[in-house]
Amino acid sequence: MTTALLELRGITKSFGAVRAVRGVDLALVPGEVHALLGENGAGKSTLMHIAYGMIAPDGGVLEIDGRAVSLGSPREARAQGIGMVHQHFTAIEALTIEENIRLALGPGARTPAVRLLEGVDPRTPVHALGVAMRQRLEIAKALAVGGRVLLLDEPTAVLAPSEVDELLGIIRSFAREGGSVALITHKLPEAIAGADRITVLRHGAVTFTGPVAGQTAEALAGYMLGEAGQLARAEAAPSPRVASVEPTGAVVGTIGGVPLRAGDLIGIAAVEGNGQRELLRELAGLSNTGLRTSDSDTAFIPEDRTTEGIIPELSVTENVVLGLQRDPRWLRGRRLDWEAARARTAEILSEFSIRAGGPDALASTMSGGNQQKVVLARALEHAPRILIAENPTRGLDIRATHEMHGRLRSAALRGVAVVIYSTDLDEVLALADRVLVVHRGAVHEAPAGSDRKHVGAMMLGLAP
Repeated sequence: MTTALLELRGITKSFGAVRAVRGVDLALVPGEVHALLGENGAGKSTLMHIAYGMIAPDGGVLEIDGRAVSLGSPREARAQGIGMVHQHFTAIEALTIEENIRLALGPGARTPAVRLLEGVDPRTPVHALGVAMRQRLEIAKALAVGGRVLLLDEPTAVLAPSEVDELLGIIRSFAREGGSVALITHKLPEAIAGADRITVLRHGAVTFTGPVAGQTAEALAGYMLGEAGQLARAEAAPSPRVASVEPTGAVVGTIGGVPLRAGDLIGIAAVEGNGQRELLRELAGLSNTGLRTSDSDTAFIPEDRTTEGIIPELSVTENVVLGLQRDPRWLRGRRLDWEAARARTAEILSEFSIRAGGPDALASTMSGGNQQKVVLARALEHAPRILIAENPTRGLDIRATHEMHGRLRSAALRGVAVVIYSTDLDEVLALADRVLVVHRGAVHEAPAGSDRKHVGAMMLGLAP
């Protein structure tokens, strides 16, 4: 029997009254990609943080090459050959790509790190990169360090399909060379295509572990949610064509010269780096630094929730109030009524099914998916005329993704002009009534009835 490079046995961890991990076993063996699935808050990231020495378990044993170890920090984990790509970015924004890679490089640097960043000027500062390129930089840094075990927390959440295929190829190559990979993902087809084994967590406990061979998206959804069928079938359904919807609402803004009307649900399709990020921020009245340059009733859901959406060190209530300090529900003269704000936050936690330790819990204690729900809830509290969402389902599980889509559709039905940009073209086609393609800064509307192939060609400038 092959000895696991890294094995976790009987791991438990609680945060106050929340039991995040409940007696989990996980073995990462050489030559294998092991997918880790589960709903938001199921304990996946907590388990990986334990494996990487970021937090200590309450109970259980970690073994490396069959030897019990105690990892007190990520530095100790890296010394044992364990690298990690986090769900949130760690690159230093003021430094360039090249400088960040140099910080990560060691004598055992691997060539895949270079391949991931081909075609990008290494002198580009990180703050000027889009989210997809920042993600590639994070992966390149982890690969550059070397090591034998790679822990990947939602590494493909903002990558285009071709980039996902490239990354999965690099991961499989890493495993073939004797490494072991733990891959957290919410995309069931991706797990089936890229992994050798799968472990599913639900409410912190393992509900399934075994080979990927023979598994279906519907069966895995059942292990994740405690119910099978509808959600998995919806995810596996073929991509629809661009809808035939004639806009009728009043014009409330423009995107690259294309009118945006009340009740529109517009999808933005673009290859990373074609100017879509700048166009959306201009529509939202934001400067390049993220500061609002004009007073408008536009709400914005940024693609990177931890640097633009929330402040992890603040409470959930404080994050809800951010940007809404003048809301009459909690403004009393010139002072904030924090009790009223906490009461409304408690209602939001319930309405949006957000798992948190209460209104006073720090945002940093929530899973990424639950943080995203807070950002969405705050945007809708603004009662905007225009709602802009960048990669709004990044890091969300199947159930939360469907809930997000439903809330965006409901906002459009109420007369809000909703604009969604996603690196997942299938999501854009499934959700939007109209699709705008951004190529080299120019905006063109995809004709009604366009299929995935035609829209993809427009994204590359190969079709009108």
